[in-house]
Amino acid sequence: MTSPGGSPATTPIGSRAEAEGYVAMVCFKHGPPRLYGVELEWTVHHADDPHRPLDAGRLSKALGLHAPATLVRGSPQLPLSRGALVTVEPGGQVEISVPASESIPRLIDDTAADAAELTALLLDADLIPGAHGLDPFRAPRRILTVPRYAAMEHAFQRLGPHGPRMMCSTAGLQICLDAGEQDQTALRWRALHDLGPALVGLFANSRRRGGADTGWASARTEATFGTCAPFTEPPPLDGDPAAAWARMAMEAPVLCLRRGDTWDAPTGLTFGAWADGQLPGDRPTYDDLEYHLSTLFPPVRPRGYLEVRYLDAQSGDGWIAPTLLLTALMSAPMDQVLAAAEPAAGRWFPAAREGLEDKLVLQAARDVVDLGTEVLDRTGADPELTAAVATRLQRIVDDTHGRRAS
Repeated sequence: MTSPGGSPATTPIGSRAEAEGYVAMVCFKHGPPRLYGVELEWTVHHADDPHRPLDAGRLSKALGLHAPATLVRGSPQLPLSRGALVTVEPGGQVEISVPASESIPRLIDDTAADAAELTALLLDADLIPGAHGLDPFRAPRRILTVPRYAAMEHAFQRLGPHGPRMMCSTAGLQICLDAGEQDQTALRWRALHDLGPALVGLFANSRRRGGADTGWASARTEATFGTCAPFTEPPPLDGDPAAAWARMAMEAPVLCLRRGDTWDAPTGLTFGAWADGQLPGDRPTYDDLEYHLSTLFPPVRPRGYLEVRYLDAQSGDGWIAPTLLLTALMSAPMDQVLAAAEPAAGRWFPAAREGLEDKLVLQAARDVVDLGTEVLDRTGADPELTAAVATRLQRIVDDTHGRRAS
């Protein structure tokens, strides 16, 4: 990675304006929508007792040579058979991401194969993947001891209980899409956000925490949004998304100051202030900026492509339905997508609390499902699979509508 002028990543940044310009340039890359990606994450539990705390040694044994270096120092982190790397989150959640593909059917096949391989590795160690977007059984507990997560935990603990929950107890489904041509990026960015409440409601499954009902259909969303508000909440959508994102990145707090063995950052230090010289004798580099961007957790994160982060992890192969639905929707005319999502656009908190029991979220979910199922064939997936997905999606909204009408 190099700076805009081609200098090494270790080059100091001269000002906030310089850093902001770099972020706007690298986070939204334009071109025809071509590549698709998906990342699956699970909490991990003992098969005989999902309430029992997970220990790093058992998880290390399960993952073997696939373990990341954050869990096993010096591990080669070998990919799974279809190319997915296994990563581990602070509380022991495991995540896989196969290489991006131009073919949605190939992406689904590869991801399903590597998910099955990972599940088999866990089962061999008497461990099982969780079935929800939030650990319904255990309190947050960090098992990774690397400086990054120690610093993040310390920063988040000052803000309340949600940060440790997000770090150690949540699991998500992430879908990655190209930003598109420059004249379409703002519309695609808006569409992914406007669709968010309807999709959160459709696939919410994280109601329980610590064995009790939280009162939230997606308590994972509650935890994520509450981690470091407003930077973990949806952004304003007016104007140029690249400029808005760059501005937000500068105003977000620095969570990790990678200096020495302890990475705790001064309380209240923003990256923009750091770039403008708030720490005398210590200017951030472009590598520091890239690292800072990796510590931001909004519902859609631009990384050269658009990483949709607002969906609860799904049980078994349940991730296929939201993956096909969202990729199909983003192939449809954007005016139709925005119109379908419009009744619930911006209703993130009602969607997270009430799910499809919120009248407007249900209305948008029905419209989104109707539009999405009409264009599922654009994904190129097998007709038998798209028919099964369409039936499942329709059943979700019909069942909710039936309960409300009874």
